[in-house]
Amino acid sequence: MPAMTPRRCTPEEAAHLVHTRDTVAFGLGPGIPPAFFTALGERDDWEELVVGGALLLDYFKVLTKPGVSFRSGFFGPAERILLAEGYNVDLVPGGFRQFGTILSMFPPRIMAAQAAPPDSAGNLSLSLHLGSTYDELLAAGRDPERLLFVEVNPHLPRTHSLPPYENTLPLDIVDVLIEVTDEPFTLEEAVPDEIDTAIATNALTFVTDGATLQTGIGGVPSMVATRLAEGTGGDYGIHSEMFTNGLMRLHQAGKVTNAKGLFDGVSVVTFALGSADLYRWLDDNLEVAFLPVEVVNDPSIIARNRKLVSVNGALAVDLYGQVVADCIDGEQISGVGGHEDFLAAADLNLDHNSLVCLRSTVTIGGELRSRIMSQLPEGTVVSTPRHHTSVVVTEYGAVKVTGMTVKERARALAQIAHPDFREELCEQAETLGPCC
Repeated sequence: MPAMTPRRCTPEEAAHLVHTRDTVAFGLGPGIPPAFFTALGERDDWEELVVGGALLLDYFKVLTKPGVSFRSGFFGPAERILLAEGYNVDLVPGGFRQFGTILSMFPPRIMAAQAAPPDSAGNLSLSLHLGSTYDELLAAGRDPERLLFVEVNPHLPRTHSLPPYENTLPLDIVDVLIEVTDEPFTLEEAVPDEIDTAIATNALTFVTDGATLQTGIGGVPSMVATRLAEGTGGDYGIHSEMFTNGLMRLHQAGKVTNAKGLFDGVSVVTFALGSADLYRWLDDNLEVAFLPVEVVNDPSIIARNRKLVSVNGALAVDLYGQVVADCIDGEQISGVGGHEDFLAAADLNLDHNSLVCLRSTVTIGGELRSRIMSQLPEGTVVSTPRHHTSVVVTEYGAVKVTGMTVKERARALAQIAHPDFREELCEQAETLGPCC
C-alpha cells in the first residue's frame, strides 16, 4: 500500500470532518488536542456526539452543546464544573492502565492526539503524553473505516522512549494533520503554605539516599521533590506516572543517577505536565523516557525498583486505613489514575514506602471537619483498601501502619489527626477490632 499524505487542516476545517453522530476519543490531560476541541465547540448541529477522554485541561464549549456527552476516566476541575452545571458528563471507573483496554472495547471512529511536528524521517513525537492510547491511535490510523487526527504544535517538546517501546506516530498513517502555533497548556504550581510545608517535612523522613521516587499531582508531591533538590542527599531514581517541575529540579540539581535497577540511566514516565520551562527542558532530552502506562504503572514492574518511595495525595483516611482519593460525600473529585498501582507495588518489598499525604482537616460550609475519620461518610468510594495502605502523613506527623493490627493502626492514625479531633478519635479507636 503506498504511503498516504495526510490532509492538512485548520482546527475549524478538521472540526467539520466530524459527523453529527460520531465518536471521538483522546488521551489524558496533555494528550488532548486543544485547538481541535475548541473548534468543535463552534458547531451547534450535534445529534449524538460521544467524546471519551480524561482530565480536561480546559473548559471545552463542545461539551456544553445539546446532543454531546463526555465519558471521562479521570475528573479535573473542568469536569467538575461541567457536571455541576448540568451537562452530560459521566465517569468511567477504571485505573489509568485500563484506559487502553476500554478504548479497544469501544473503539471510536476518530482518535485524536497532539504532537510535535514531524522529524526528518516523518515521525511525530507524542510529546507530553504516551499513556494508554498509543495502540488505538495506530489502529485508527491503519483502519480505512476510522480516522486519526493529530494536532501538531512547534511549541511542544520532542520527547523520547526506550526500545522496544515507541512514542512516535508515522506521518503516513495520519488522516488529518491540524497545524497550530498556540502555546501549550501550563500547570502553574500553587504557593505552599505552612501546612504543605509541614506535610512535606514529615514525608521527607521516609526518603533516603538512593530512593526511587514517584510523585503524584498536587502541591505536596512536587514540594517533596523540590526540597530533595535543595537538600544534601542524592543518588535518586525516578519511576513516576507523571513528570513534574519538582522532578525536573531534582535532575537540574544533579541529584538523579537513575541507578535504580530497572530502566537504569533514565527517568521513566508516561506523561508530563508543568511549566513552560519544564517543556523546554524536556525537548530532545534523553534523560527522560516516555513509556506506555501499562508498563510504567504495572505494580510488578514498579516493585523491581530500588527503595521505592511513592508520594500521593488523598481526601480522607478512616481509622481502618481505607483511603479515599477520588470521590467523597457523593462528589467525584478526580479518579483512580495510578494511585492504587503504586501503593500496591510498595507492598512487595520491605524497603519500599508508599506515602499517602493529606491535610488533617477540611472546612465545608464553615464547619471544620477531620480528614481522618472513624467511619467514612455514606456515598464515599474507597480508592485504596486498608491492606495496601502503608504510610499516612499529615502536618502532625507520619505513621507506617503496615503490619499493625486494626486497633494499633487506629490508635496510630488518631495521633496524627488535628488536635481538635484527636481525643474523640482515640476513644473511637479503642472500640475497633477485627471486622470483615
